[in-house]
Amino acid sequence: MYKLDKFPLGIYEKALPKNITWRKRLEYAKELGFDFVEISIDETDERLARLDWSLDERKEFVLAVLETGVRVPSMCFSGHRRFPLGSENEEIRKKSLELMKKAIELASDLGIRNIQMAGYDVYYEKSNENTKKLYIEGMKQSLKWAEQANVILSIEIMDHPFMNSIPKYLELAQELKSPFLTVYPDIGNLTAWGNNVRMQLIKGKGQISAIHLKDTLAVTPDFPGKFKDVPFGEGCVDFIELFKVLKELNYTGPLLIEMWTEKSENPLEEIQKAKEWIEDKMKKGGYIC
Repeated sequence: MYKLDKFPLGIYEKALPKNITWRKRLEYAKELGFDFVEISIDETDERLARLDWSLDERKEFVLAVLETGVRVPSMCFSGHRRFPLGSENEEIRKKSLELMKKAIELASDLGIRNIQMAGYDVYYEKSNENTKKLYIEGMKQSLKWAEQANVILSIEIMDHPFMNSIPKYLELAQELKSPFLTVYPDIGNLTAWGNNVRMQLIKGKGQISAIHLKDTLAVTPDFPGKFKDVPFGEGCVDFIELFKVLKELNYTGPLLIEMWTEKSENPLEEIQKAKEWIEDKMKKGGYIC
C-alpha cells in the first residue's frame, strides 16, 4: 500500500522494458526506488487497445498496483497525435472524442487521477484558426466528461509551437474555465523554446499538477531543437536552478523522469543512472536533503 511520506518521484512507462506484465513493470519501478509509473496511451494500435481492456484486465492492473504499492496516478495520452481534437476531418474528430471518453473511463476504473494531454490542436495536419477553434470545442466536451469522472486533464508544454509556454496554457485555461484543467510542464520542452523557466513556473503556480523531467537541445534560428533522447546533462536544461525554484514555490507534487529506453539493451541500468543524476541535482538545488 502507498504511504505519503516524501515527494513523489516517478518513471515513464516507456523507460522500462516493454514486453513484460504490468506487475513486473511495477516491481522493477519499486526496485529502482520510484513511487509511481506513468502509463502511456500513445497513437499506436497496440497501446490504444488498452482503452478497451476487459474487466478482468482492469482488475489485474489494479491488483498489481495495490500489491506492489507502486501507483499509476497519471496517463500520458498522446493518441490525439494521430486523432487530434482540432482536425478539420469530421471523422477524425469523432474518433478523437471517442478515444478521449474511453481514456477518461479507463482512468476512472484504474484509479488514474491525471490524464496528461499533448498541447497541440493538430499534429500531422496544418494548424490554422479553424483547427484551434475545433480544438477548443473538443476540449470543452472532454472537460465535461472529466468533471463527471472527477479526473484531471493536464495540458503538457510541448515540442510544438501551439503550446510551448505556460502563458499560452493560461490563455487556454482562461477560455475554458474548468477546475478540472491544469498544466503539466515538461521542463525540457519549456527550456528548449528559450523560456525563462523561473518566471514561467512562478506564473503557473497553483495550476501545475505534475512535472516532466528530461533534457533537450535548444531551438535556434538554424536548428529545430531536439526534444527526445538527450542524455541528462548534455542538453540546455539548468536542473539545479529548476529545483531551487521548485523549493521556493513549495512544490511537492509529482516529478516524472521521462525516458524512452524500453527497447535498450540495459534499460534498468540507464534508468538507475538517470535517477542518481537527478537526485544529485535535487540535493544541489536544495530540493531534498
